[in-house]
Amino acid sequence: MPGAAHPLGYDAETPGEPDHSRGTRVTAPDSASTGVRGAPTARRTLVAFAPFLALAVVHLAMIALGLDEAARVSKLLLMPALAFAVMLALWPVRSDASWLLITAIAFSWGGDAALTVPGEWWFIIGLGSFLLAHLAYIALFFRLPAEGRRLNAWALGYAVWYIGFLALLAPHLGGMIVPVAVYGAVLGAMAALAAAHGGLIAAGGAFFVVSDSVLALGRFLPGYEFALHDVTVMTSYLAAQGLIALGAVSAIRADRRARVPSRPARDRRASATAR
Repeated sequence: MPGAAHPLGYDAETPGEPDHSRGTRVTAPDSASTGVRGAPTARRTLVAFAPFLALAVVHLAMIALGLDEAARVSKLLLMPALAFAVMLALWPVRSDASWLLITAIAFSWGGDAALTVPGEWWFIIGLGSFLLAHLAYIALFFRLPAEGRRLNAWALGYAVWYIGFLALLAPHLGGMIVPVAVYGAVLGAMAALAAAHGGLIAAGGAFFVVSDSVLALGRFLPGYEFALHDVTVMTSYLAAQGLIALGAVSAIRADRRARVPSRPARDRRASATAR
């Protein structure tokens, strides 16, 4: 049966599906396609991610302008917009990797929501939700195609970051030392595995470490002052989420295309038999 119709009118990404009415092979849209139903993959991705990008710009502008209440509201819209972008870009959503990506984004939204509420317990809840998001990302990275995946010098760099950063903050963490240590270890592992994939995913993992490091400095390190703290935290955080999502979408699409067997068209088989 033909693939499910795409919500925006694009062809569902089911490459290599035979069209028995014509005896020819139907392929998914590629970069050489034209028209609405054969729109290039890049255009389809841009349309899917546009709402997230627009919301991210608006949110960062609100932070810069000091519109705190408006920024809190817009923050809660960011991850749903990113999940929506992923679902549109990968429609129909079928693979385990696709759902792991959406799950990681959902747990990230839970962390965003908890961290908008003052109080240490809400901070711990938010930390736990982001911990689950990173575990989902780790599972995702193991599900993505293994071709070209290898740990590199960045993995060692994240180990050095973890040891040094924990040593810096430990005297000021008090009862939070265990949750922060566990969270930092999982974050470092996620970033190291992201680096093994290279490209956009690796950059996203690095931005996540930057965002959480700046956030932790602001919360736990006495005497810390940085005028652009909030903008830096959110800019690097949104870059991290967006780049990981974009890189994972590209890898999942490539894996879909690679898994489709090449089958000769009926009319070609008939011609060969006739000879």
